[in-house]
Amino acid sequence: MASVTLENVWKKYGKVEAVCGISLDIADKEFMAFLGPSGCGKSSTMRMIAGLEEITSGNIYFDRELVNKVRPRDRNVAMAFETYALYPTLNVYENLAFPLRAARRPDVDVDKRVREIADILEITDLLDRKPANLSSGQQQLVGLGRALSREPRVFLLDEPISHLDTRQRLRMRAYIKRLHMELGYTMIYVTHNQEEAMALADRVAVMNEGLLCQVGTPEEIFHNPSDVFVAGFVGEPPMNFLECEYRREDGRHLLDHKGTTMEMPPLGEALAQRGAIPPRVTLGIRPFYIDIGLKESARQKIPAEVFVVEPLGDMTVATVDLLGTRLQIATELGFRARPKQTVWLALDPTHTLLFDAETGLVLTDQAQNQESTAARASTSGAS
Repeated sequence: MASVTLENVWKKYGKVEAVCGISLDIADKEFMAFLGPSGCGKSSTMRMIAGLEEITSGNIYFDRELVNKVRPRDRNVAMAFETYALYPTLNVYENLAFPLRAARRPDVDVDKRVREIADILEITDLLDRKPANLSSGQQQLVGLGRALSREPRVFLLDEPISHLDTRQRLRMRAYIKRLHMELGYTMIYVTHNQEEAMALADRVAVMNEGLLCQVGTPEEIFHNPSDVFVAGFVGEPPMNFLECEYRREDGRHLLDHKGTTMEMPPLGEALAQRGAIPPRVTLGIRPFYIDIGLKESARQKIPAEVFVVEPLGDMTVATVDLLGTRLQIATELGFRARPKQTVWLALDPTHTLLFDAETGLVLTDQAQNQESTAARASTSGAS
């Protein structure tokens, strides 16, 4: 096992900047996921760590040892891809044993290691089968096992389960998590699937257009995104955004969205009093924190028009138009409304985020909003 450090790493393909100055520390035995859309630079980053791509500039270290010029085979990394790359003429046992025998390990050590990996992956009963007699999920398990059999310093996984169906993906995800817990390897996982990244990783590195946007725990990434891109990319249904103008009126701090006026979130008020709110902001709120009703009430005061209502099993998602901006709202099962019907909304101010409309950077975060609200309630109760 090894720690991995990226120090101002760049990768250019001609004039195309695929990776732009990434610096990141990955701890020994940590599970790090690189998350982002196709073409964001995450696979190029992983291939540079493996030594399969030369870096344009910067440095990569394993346990503080510079590995820029170290050949891939000498870095002792294992890789798993979307394809299985199994030897069709060898059975499962022989596929798992192949890297160990290539390293000239004693037969007794080979047998012990193969059976250890097979036990963790629950494929002991498959050891005598050829790849052609395995399901796609079983083949992927064997591929993972073979990559891990020789005890690498770092285990790299590039979209290893993206081609599997939903049921197989869930099963494989559980096995990957168990492998990390049982064996304690440093794992770097590349994916565009936020659910995989959030479920598997100790920390997530979100990338976009070659840049590292944010690194944090799944909870930090979800609740306190650093910018509009991260906020919109992570979360399902995705975060809603409203472009607003900030104004003061009779001592109150308000946000206007195309004529609809909303109260400033609690922390937004504190920022506004310090002059830290720009004239144009983007308000972000997740679908779970918008209430929807069929009638106007003291709380639900913002009118919107229904576009579609979708029952999704564990919840209903209502998509509505608010003055030309489309919002998604996660509500209870059984909610019914017709297209073009008027509904009434209430936004929970303690679960909103404010972003600078020019830079896209966050101005507030939900944890601070909630702390501010609690402090106000405590002060009010004390008085």
